[in-house]
Amino acid sequence: MDMQTYRDGRKEATDAAEAIRAALAGLGLSESVWGSVRPMVTHSGKPYVHLGMVRAEVAEKMAEAMRTATTPT
Repeated sequence: MDMQTYRDGRKEATDAAEAIRAALAGLGLSESVWGSVRPMVTHSGKPYVHLGMVRAEVAEKMAEAMRTATTPT
């Protein structure tokens, strides 16, 4: 992979990770929950966000927020 592909993938992954961190903080979750969210780039340059392991009640809050966001008003 060339350096520009890596940089582009890293920027996209970092932006997405920051968005997830902000959303989790907006739900009132502590940094101990969203602090492990990390941007990642594969060997082929694909951007990913590693969310890590979360407690069940945190996963429920995340799911509820997603359901609420997708429910038509």
